[in-house]
Amino acid sequence: MTDPRASAIPLSGGRFAVPGNRWDLLDDHPGLASRVAVVIPFYEQHDQLALTLAALEQQTYPHHLLEVVVADDGSAEAPRPDSTLNVTVVSQGRDGFRAAAARNLGARASTAPILCFLDADTHPDPDYVRRIVRLPSVLPDALVVGRRRHAALDGWTPERWRTWQAGGPGPDLFEEPRWLRDEYGRSRRLLDVDHRSYRYVISSVMCCSRAVFDDVGGFDESFTRYGGEDWELAHRAVCGGAVLHHEPLAVAWHSGPDWAGRDVAERTAAKNHEALAVARLVTDPDARRHGLRYAIPEVAVEVDTANHTAGSLVATLACFLHLDVGMWLHGPSAERLRGEIRDDDPRIRVGTTPADVGSRCRVVVSTSGRAVLPQTAVSRLVEACGEPGVGEVVVEDDGVAVVGRSSWALNRARRWTAGPQPAAEPGAVRGLYETRRFTAAELGLREGSPDTSLAW
Repeated sequence: MTDPRASAIPLSGGRFAVPGNRWDLLDDHPGLASRVAVVIPFYEQHDQLALTLAALEQQTYPHHLLEVVVADDGSAEAPRPDSTLNVTVVSQGRDGFRAAAARNLGARASTAPILCFLDADTHPDPDYVRRIVRLPSVLPDALVVGRRRHAALDGWTPERWRTWQAGGPGPDLFEEPRWLRDEYGRSRRLLDVDHRSYRYVISSVMCCSRAVFDDVGGFDESFTRYGGEDWELAHRAVCGGAVLHHEPLAVAWHSGPDWAGRDVAERTAAKNHEALAVARLVTDPDARRHGLRYAIPEVAVEVDTANHTAGSLVATLACFLHLDVGMWLHGPSAERLRGEIRDDDPRIRVGTTPADVGSRCRVVVSTSGRAVLPQTAVSRLVEACGEPGVGEVVVEDDGVAVVGRSSWALNRARRWTAGPQPAAEPGAVRGLYETRRFTAAELGLREGSPDTSLAW
């Protein structure tokens, strides 16, 4: 349920932040007139690109605010677009399927504050840009996915496209992916989201502010084969505090059926490669059901070693080791205690949580004092951190505390309060997410003894 008392938080320049994923608080806002860069990754798709450019020429969005960047992924013949729009072509060498790198290249070639990503074989309806950029123009945290429909458009010319848009005969249609359509309906156009909602963002019909794109780091360029790079970016955006939204009126037409309906050689092997590439970076438990461990954990635990002995520290660490976890010890005694433990567990390190972990893990847990919790209680705390709208979960008692913070809350607050000229006051962004509190009795929190025995 959404809180009817919630309200948007004003930022500079007529923009807003919203609590949780409450994009609906700005549903009636017409948007701001913003420059928009349409970034199109391209590889040997000359006829399809011509169709996409023809569709962009018909946009109802003001053309003087619109620029197109075609990012060529090493085609043998570079694109030579013929368009009335402002079109730039940038190129990179061919080294596998590097759509992720091409999209980044295209984004860097523009200074527009709004980035609209389309594929060369995905052709927008006339209202597409106007519909999809409205929310990011006024809500910089927004990551919007449009509606990708499927039609038999291979061999179509720009003239035939324009005839269709004017009311002439249209193409044969293919069925939309039911799993996407059902999820958009269930989640109320991604109003109701959790840490798994990244799976419903597809980069061929995606739009966001440059601010959030740059903050999360753009697409991961380690993806050099088809598939997965959009899920990885969307997952990182969710962890970064992006506001997800599905705009069904922003329709673009893909030439041909969805991937599931195509004749793909070695389909299982291709999907397995994609799943393993994604699981390395996406900390969704569903992506890691096989039990493999990776450098980026689902949960980062920061342990204050003050007042700990080796025995009590092991008791605290043991509370979390059943999770997909990485643990970082800090405090004056951290190095000494790490040596005394005498283990070979690569999940336990001394220092602070690395930036690449903080940008991808779901939850950051911090402990103070010699905190001990049952493993079932730890799982309950982490689960509560992932509930919609929750930013912080606290359980504390005299001298001990365990606090879980959702990465989406940590990173959004950092984005708006960090730097020499923050866009919002720290007090304002505290209202972006809910704090949930448990009593020590509810979760069984207790203080460990400095004389904790590890003998058996």
